[in-house]
Amino acid sequence: MIDLHSHTTASDGQYPPATLVARAAAAGVTVLAVTDHDTVAGLAEAREAARAHGVELVPGIELSAFVHGKEAHILGHFLRPEDAELARFADRLRDERTQRMEAMVARLRELGFPVRMEQVLKVAGDAQLGRPHLARVLVNQGWCIDMKAAFDRFLGTGRAAWVERFKLEGAEAIRLIRNAGGTATLAHPGSSKMERVEIKALAQAGLSGLEVLSVDHNPGLRQKYLALAAEFDLVPTFGSDFHGEEVSPDHRLGVAAMPPELFQKLRARAPSASA
Repeated sequence: MIDLHSHTTASDGQYPPATLVARAAAAGVTVLAVTDHDTVAGLAEAREAARAHGVELVPGIELSAFVHGKEAHILGHFLRPEDAELARFADRLRDERTQRMEAMVARLRELGFPVRMEQVLKVAGDAQLGRPHLARVLVNQGWCIDMKAAFDRFLGTGRAAWVERFKLEGAEAIRLIRNAGGTATLAHPGSSKMERVEIKALAQAGLSGLEVLSVDHNPGLRQKYLALAAEFDLVPTFGSDFHGEEVSPDHRLGVAAMPPELFQKLRARAPSASA
């Protein structure tokens, strides 16, 4: 069973890398991509756990980018975690995330909620700071019933505590991934409301895959994106987008899989495959 989209505590996942790999193996996953947001920090631990559990680890990342003004999540697969340019970019994003979080905390305090940055940092641990960490603080303090409510009321785009973030262009995200030896795949295009014009632009910039078999896609959306994948010669992929039951209960490991022949087709498109 092949799953090319998962997250650990290195970004906004529930489980440390070793635990994620163990749970994936128990669910029948034989090939797992760890694709944390804007970081490769969890890959070393995941690699050791993958060896222990007989799982093939695909080193990955998920970069939040924009195309034609829409947010697009770009997955990198088969990349070199030690790539210097990617490491510098991850450091820059860590700084950007810290500044953004400080601004969101300040907005919540202005709204009468005495949130402290220390609380958010405690929840996040060593992970890249993200809105889910602030949402957990709001839930832990009893100000929101759950994380969805925290986003709906405060943290979603345009909500009371929303702060704009650094915008990475989709073509630049693809360039970073390809220069690190990886393939670039557009994640959950249905959830991101990606249409033909955006997918065409990303394909022209070097996109290799399209996450057609997302658990967020109903049969109609799957057919729509299968047709677009065929039109632009993109490899249809599957990813659970697993974060953990407490974070996203509808996304589970071992519920579907990517056909092996498509996985090999995607792997063959990685610049690192011909290096």
